Amino acid sequence: MHILVTNDDGIHHPGLAALRDSLAKDHRVQVVAPDRERSAIAHAITLHTPLRAASLQNGNGIPSWAINGTPADCVKLGVLELLGSRPDLVVSGINPGPNVGVNLNYSGTVSAAREAALLGLPAIAVSVCNPRSVHFEDAARFISFLVEDVVRRGLPKGVFLNVNLPDSPLDKISGVRICKQGIARLEEAFHVRKDPRDQPYYWQGSETQLFGDTPDEDGVALRENYIAVTPVRCDMTDYDFMGQLKDWNMEKP
Repeated sequence: MHILVTNDDGIHHPGLAALRDSLAKDHRVQVVAPDRERSAIAHAITLHTPLRAASLQNGNGIPSWAINGTPADCVKLGVLELLGSRPDLVVSGINPGPNVGVNLNYSGTVSAAREAALLGLPAIAVSVCNPRSVHFEDAARFISFLVEDVVRRGLPKGVFLNVNLPDSPLDKISGVRICKQGIARLEEAFHVRKDPRDQPYYWQGSETQLFGDTPDEDGVALRENYIAVTPVRCDMTDYDFMGQLKDWNMEKP
């Protein structure tokens, strides 16, 4: 199987290395990833400056490119220009820190998988709940197992999987839950400070992820020591509301 590996934390991040090396044991792997950390950049793409691809060779001889762009840029450029052939699967991660709930809107990790799905490829975004994770290898082993099912069974068009794991050895995790995306808000704040000219500036403070209380919500499953697997659609249409909206009077006055 031909797999493209990417991330949003930079091509030298240990989470990407663990994923790359685990998948390379049984598959043909190529890496296209940002040349620096591009966390929380969502689905941005680069339009007004040129993209450059620096070819790298790691110790395992896996072809790799560092891109001066976003995670979505990396997938787009990799699939359309760099890889030489279309991959069978794209895997994005391993992100240090959870991508659950409303974080899916901000995550570069998730957006790389979404870009792959938009290009018609099956894709997985993978994160570990601890920003200081020490269990990337365990998460990579689970993903190596999961990719076999994804390719054998397939995913619906425009759907990718968002996977979040506890930061634990696999034998200490309670199990796997198929989950919905939570919609609880983030608890956010800004710190207001003054520059040397006494002008205010604003530094976004740490965010606290709030969760609901249903066991099939991604953040709740993760909090309860389960691996949370969420199918995510690229189509953001609210089909339930479409019927009601058609009853609105939107004719020109």
